[in-house]
Parts: sequence; C-alpha cells; structure tokens
Amino acid sequence: MRFLFYDSVTRVEKARSIDGVKTFALSEEFLRGHFSKVALIPGVIYIEAMAQLLGWLIILSHDFKLSAIMSLLEGVTVSPRLRPGLQARIHGEIVSTSRRDSLGRAWMEADGEVIASIDRIIYGHFHKVDPAELAKRFRYYSGWSDHVVS
Repeated sequence: MRFLFYDSVTRVEKARSIDGVKTFALSEEFLRGHFSKVALIPGVIYIEAMAQLLGWLIILSHDFKLSAIMSLLEGVTVSPRLRPGLQARIHGEIVSTSRRDSLGRAWMEADGEVIASIDRIIYGHFHKVDPAELAKRFRYYSGWSDHVVS
C-alpha cells in the first residue's frame, strides 16, 4: 500500500516553493488502533507530509530527471495532541540545490497557526529514473494535471 500524506498541490513555483493541503480524517488507516482512548495524529505523519511535498518540488525543479531521497532532518517541531478533523496547509521551500543534493525547509499551518516545522531537510539525488514516469506520477498524485508549472 502506498501512503500519500497530502491531498493536493495548490501552488508551485519551480525551484523555489510548493504549497499543498491535507485534511486528516478520523478514517485514516494509520489511526486504526493507534490510540485506545483518544485519536491523535502521530507527529511522524506531519513530518512525512512535509517531506513528500518538498520532495516533489525538488523532482519537478530538476525536470523529473532525478528522484529525491530524504537523508537528514534537523530542527523538527510538532505540536502535541493534534486530532483528526484538522485541515493543514503544507509549505515547502528549496534553500539550495545541486546535482548531488538539495536543502529545504517546510512547515504546516492550521487555523493560521504553525503546527509542525522542519528547519533543515536534506535530500540526496538518485539519477537513474524515468522522467516521463515521474512526471506522470506527479500529475496523478498531486492533482496538478492541467496546471502550468512556473
């Protein structure tokens, strides 16, 4: 099973930034049996949502000619006691990128408040990919099918 932890991409500025959205429903598979009395969203899910979205920005910024593999996180903050029903806006920015790796930062907001952030996230680049297949996956997984990417 493949888990996506964002619902859609809402804005992309190639080589700069990406925004997306995720609504955390009580029916999410990762909540089944996770907590016995109170459903809470595990903090690692927020981290993965930010990492997935920023990873796609890196792949898109390199014209789908590489895959981005998360290799380091620093300065991670996640608010405690985040409950289902929350709609989060996800933001990611590329700080620097090269042929070998990329450095970025990301954060999530709900109701105008930052609920999770990563100060530094590094991705290694893997170059043995099929660019057409990656572009197809991005359009499918992001809901960004007919939009022009700047």
